[in-house]
Amino acid sequence: MKLRLQLFEFEDLPWFPSVIRAGMMDYLRFMISALGTYQPIVPLLQGALRETRQAHLLELGAGAGGGTAGVLRRLQATGLAEARVTLTDLYPQPAAWQLLQAHTPGLGFEAAAVDATAVPASLTGFRAIFSAFHHFPPAAAEAILADAVRQRAGIGVFEGAGKHWAELLLACTVLPVAQLLITPFIRPFRFSRLFFTYILPLIPLFTIWDGCVSILRLYPPEQLLALARRADPEGTFRWQAGVVRHWWGPEVTYLLGVPHETER
Repeated sequence: MKLRLQLFEFEDLPWFPSVIRAGMMDYLRFMISALGTYQPIVPLLQGALRETRQAHLLELGAGAGGGTAGVLRRLQATGLAEARVTLTDLYPQPAAWQLLQAHTPGLGFEAAAVDATAVPASLTGFRAIFSAFHHFPPAAAEAILADAVRQRAGIGVFEGAGKHWAELLLACTVLPVAQLLITPFIRPFRFSRLFFTYILPLIPLFTIWDGCVSILRLYPPEQLLALARRADPEGTFRWQAGVVRHWWGPEVTYLLGVPHETER
């Protein structure tokens, strides 16, 4: 699928009820973690961290932190024992992050809002964006990459899907059924999550819309590279983009940028 439509996602809207947004993010965190969505990119990320001589991941647009704990544990278990992660977001979710922190050594968070297009210089580390880059229109996406280039911070963009019509079909059929089945098992327990899933099913309905729009907004590898080249006109970074696949089928689309000087 080459088509990219910049439609809106409800979770991006400032007025969208926080209780519904939190329910949607909790579901995504649970699914991404349970399925190990980002495990295939760990070797790529590990290589980029070594090139930049970093052990600290600064996650931008972290949402509820889905998949981050699993990636961190895998990094720590495969040669980067000192690896750690700091979660940040424009809409921080400290309640969800505190739960992750309690069960994940090396994971912390920044409680203040962080704009991914203008990251404070005090927040250092290799920047990583999981499942969030598609939220940004081209100008903002380019600004995120340009800010990393300006601050000489390596960056990785990872989207837990490929751009296929089959993904849209899954978002409308299989995944809503899975959401109804797993919601009682999501922690921390919230009565509001049950109410807005089974009594007034706003969480699953908005999740279907946002899931479909996410796929339509996804940047394929060639578009990611085009954004990177515009963000880095002097060619001060080495960029690579592509797709890696789980052994059981699903894809992860990625972009990695490493300052050239770190390769010496």
